[in-house]
Amino acid sequence: MVEIGSVSAPEKLRKPTFRRSVRLFRAFLKEQTDPDHFYRILADDSVAQVSSYVSLSGAVVLDVGGGPGYFAEAFRGAGARYVGLDPDVGELSARGEPDPGMIRASGTALPFRDASVDVCYSSNVLEHVDDPWLMLAEMVRVTRPGGTVFMSYTPWYSPWGGHETAPWHFLGGHYARRRYERRNGKPPKNSFGTSLFPVSVGAVQRWAHRQTVADVVETFPRYHPWWAKWITRVPGVREIASWNFVIVLRRRA
Repeated sequence: MVEIGSVSAPEKLRKPTFRRSVRLFRAFLKEQTDPDHFYRILADDSVAQVSSYVSLSGAVVLDVGGGPGYFAEAFRGAGARYVGLDPDVGELSARGEPDPGMIRASGTALPFRDASVDVCYSSNVLEHVDDPWLMLAEMVRVTRPGGTVFMSYTPWYSPWGGHETAPWHFLGGHYARRRYERRNGKPPKNSFGTSLFPVSVGAVQRWAHRQTVADVVETFPRYHPWWAKWITRVPGVREIASWNFVIVLRRRA
């Protein structure tokens, strides 16, 4: 497996600032109370990140786990031909009628031909899949040679790894789930072992370097400033400090 160095991109997109990190964190604090606000900011930021690796103008973009279509407007605004996918009817209709570009399907069985999209994107979905390696393989499969796979997710040992059950997930996922149920009188939306699974940074990096279909372009902590990229190279530290981990792959010819 070849680790590719930098790729040409506008400098402003290649060096996320500390100010940007603060803005994203403040928006994240409102995710539960004002998801439209948070996901609108996140979508615009994500399009800027993806655009630093590939031109989106005219590109076919598949968003695996796109939910109610938060990212559709941002990707289309960048000139992409956007298709979103989610297996959950509730997620697809969370904001009313599903976006016309959304389809219901599973991330582990993508209903697309081999090498049929230019960009395969996924944000905060991998930790909700019981077979993350199959989903990753599917994303690579449907991406054309020379195309880009952009995957981000929340590692299990990050501060938000247990989602609404955090930080008690550090004492075990089952314990955190039971504690949440006792305190709230209902199970968490992200239930350990059912809709939330422990996926580590190290495991994804090992998978990426074992497979032979795509090259690793870059890994980095999604919400951090550019100078914090070193975090993903330090075992142990990367599991906690990444908060949200990104891996970018390029499909081999």
